[in-house]
Amino acid sequence: MTARDYPSADRLDLVEMVHGHQIADPYRWLEDVADPRTRTWRAAQEALFQQERANWPDRERLSRQLAELFSFDIHTLPRPRGDRMFLARRGADQEHAVVFVLDSDGSETTLLDPMRIDPTGTTTLECWHPSVEGDLLAYQLAGGGVEDGGLRVLDVATGQVVDGPIDRVRRTPVAWLPGGTAFYYVRRLPADAVPAGEQHYHRRVYLHRVGTDPDSDVLIFGTGREKADYYGVTLTADGRWLVISAAGGTARRTDLWLADLSETAPEDPKLRVVQSGVDARTVPYIRVGTEPDEQIPILTERDAGHGRLATATPATMADGPWPDLVGEDSTAVMTDIAVLDGAELDPPLAIVVRARHAVSEMSVHSLRDGSQVGTVPLPGKGWVRHVVDRAAGGHEAWFTYTDFATPLTVYSYDARTAAVRKVGRPSIPDVPKIHTRQVVYPSKDGTPVRMFVISSSGVADRPRPAILAGYGGFSFPMAPDYSPLALAWVRAGGVYVIANIRGGGEEGEDWHRSGSRARKQNSFDDFVAAADWLIEGGWTTEEQLGIFGGSNGGLLVGAVLAQHPEKFAAVVCNAPLLDMVRYERFGLGPSWRAEYGTAEDPEQFEWLLSYSPYHQVRSGTAYPAVLFQVFDGDTRVDPSHARKMCAALQHASSSDRPILLRAEQDVGHGLRARSRAVEVMADTFTFFAGQLGLGRQHS
Repeated sequence: MTARDYPSADRLDLVEMVHGHQIADPYRWLEDVADPRTRTWRAAQEALFQQERANWPDRERLSRQLAELFSFDIHTLPRPRGDRMFLARRGADQEHAVVFVLDSDGSETTLLDPMRIDPTGTTTLECWHPSVEGDLLAYQLAGGGVEDGGLRVLDVATGQVVDGPIDRVRRTPVAWLPGGTAFYYVRRLPADAVPAGEQHYHRRVYLHRVGTDPDSDVLIFGTGREKADYYGVTLTADGRWLVISAAGGTARRTDLWLADLSETAPEDPKLRVVQSGVDARTVPYIRVGTEPDEQIPILTERDAGHGRLATATPATMADGPWPDLVGEDSTAVMTDIAVLDGAELDPPLAIVVRARHAVSEMSVHSLRDGSQVGTVPLPGKGWVRHVVDRAAGGHEAWFTYTDFATPLTVYSYDARTAAVRKVGRPSIPDVPKIHTRQVVYPSKDGTPVRMFVISSSGVADRPRPAILAGYGGFSFPMAPDYSPLALAWVRAGGVYVIANIRGGGEEGEDWHRSGSRARKQNSFDDFVAAADWLIEGGWTTEEQLGIFGGSNGGLLVGAVLAQHPEKFAAVVCNAPLLDMVRYERFGLGPSWRAEYGTAEDPEQFEWLLSYSPYHQVRSGTAYPAVLFQVFDGDTRVDPSHARKMCAALQHASSSDRPILLRAEQDVGHGLRARSRAVEVMADTFTFFAGQLGLGRQHS
C-alpha cells in the first residue's frame, strides 16, 4: 500500500486471543534485537535515515546554531556539608557536568569529571551524595546510557576511591550516618535470587559499612513487598531520625516508616508505620535536634490534591489527623519547601514553592503558625525546579530557576535580610527575543486547558510553521523551561507551543488522574484540541503543524498520529511507548501500572487496547511524515516499541511522506553528552523544517 520504497519487513500471521480479543502482532520478531532479521532491518533503516538526512538543507549550520544556544554554564543546587560546599557544574564548552568542592578557604577542587574517566563521552554521572561531614562522596557512574552502574566512595581530601563498586544500583539514594562509617542505600536482589526476567526489580534498603564486602550488607527493609516498589531513604544529619518511603512503581502515593535511631543500633531500626495505603504523596521534614514531641512540617497531598503543608510530631505522626500549617490553594500546586531554622531566626521559617498554572511563585511562612511573612521575588514568570536548605540547619536556601529564555540558574535566599542573589557568574548564550502567551482553550469535553505559545515578537505574519509539544503523564508538569530547540525554531520564524494537557501535574493531582488509566484518552483529546485551536486561530495550518513528544510524550504523539493522521504534517516521536498491549514485558514497564493499568486485567486491557498506537495503524491511510528517535542503551522504554510501529506505518501508509527510524548507540533514556543532545535537536529541527516548510529567509 505504501507510496514509498522501504526496507523489507516480514509480516507474521500472528494473532493471539487476549481477553476475548483477537490481537494481531505482525512484527513481533522486531522485539528481539538479537534476531538476524532485526539486525538486517535495523541496518537498512539506518541506511535509509542517513540517505534522507543527507538531503536536509542547512543541517550543519543549524547544528552550530543549536550548539551556541546550548553553550552556557549550568550549576546544580549546592550541597553544603560541614565547612565544604559541593556542586556540579557543566561549563559552556563541556560535555558533562563535573562535581567539585569549595573549601572554607575558597579553594576549588574537581572531584569527578566523567570525560576524564571516559573520553568517549558515553559515561554519565547518575548520582552523588556527600557525607554529613563532607569528607566522603558516594557516587554512581553508568556507561552507554543504561543508568545502572557501581556505587563507589571517594575520599574528598585525597581523591582516592576508598570503597566499591557496589553493583545492582540505579540512581540510589544514600543516607549517610554521622562519621562517614556507614550509609543506607537501595540495591536490587541478585539476578539468581529472583524469577527470570525480573532482575531490574526487587529492590531492598540496605545498610553498608564503608570498606566492607557489599554482600555482607544488612538488609533493612523491602522483604515481601511488590517487585516494582521504589524506595526512598533519608536520615537527619545528627543520625537520629530514619525515614523510609515506598511507592508502587511510579505511583504518586507513598507509604512511610519512621525510626528513632537513638533507641536502637543502625542495623536494627524499629520502623513505625507513618502512612500506609493512603492514596497521597507525603514528605516529612525532620530537622537536626528534633525531639519526639516537637512539631515538624509535612508536605502532603493527603486531603489536598494541590498539596498543603501540615504539621505533626514524630511521636504522633502515625495517629493523625495532621492539621494545616499552610493550607491548600485550589489554583496552585505546592511543589516543594525548604526549612530555615538558623539560630538568628525567630521564628524559624519555611519557604513554600507553588506553581500556579505551571508558573512558579515562592512565599515565606512562619513555622510557628504558618502565617505568611514574605515572598521570594523571582526573575520572571518561570519555573522553580527545586529548593534546598542546609541539612544541619541555617538561614540560607538555594533554588533553581528557568524560563523559556533563561537557562537553569541557581539563586540563594538569605532569610536574615530577604536578599536574593545569583550564585556564580554563568555565561548566557545570545538568546533571541521571544514573546510568550499563556492561553486557555476548550478540550473535546469542554474542560479548559492551558498552553504556552512562543513566537518572535518581530514576526507578525501568520500562519507559520508550528511545533506542538506535550507530555501529559506521571503528574509531570510542562512548565517554562529553557529549550535551544524552541528558541532556534522561533528565531527561524516558527511558532513553538507547549500544551499543559491532563495527565500532567500542572493543575494538581486530580488533573493528573483525569489523564491516566481509564481516562488516558483525555490526554489525547486535550492535545488534539490544542492543534485545532492553533489552526482555527490562524497560528498555523494542518500542512504546517508538527507534533513532538518523548517517552510518555512519545506515546501521546503516537496515539494522536494514529487517531488523527489528517491533522498533522509531521511527527517526531522519541523513545516512545507504542505497543500498550505488551508494554509491561519490556524495560521498566511493570513500574508504570499505576499510570496506565495492566493488560493482565480484562477491564484495564480494554483501556490499553483502545488507544494502543501500534494496534490502531490502518493500511491505506495517508500518514504524515514521522521520525522515530530511539536510543539503544535505553533501559526504561525498550526501542522495540518504535521498531514495530515504524514497520507498521511503513507498510500501511499511502502517502509519500517519509517514515524514518533514527537509532543512536551508547546512549539511553536520560543523561547524555552535550554534543549528543545537540545532534538529536539538530535532526529534530531539520526534519520538521523540511516537512513544515520553515523558510530559510527567516533564519
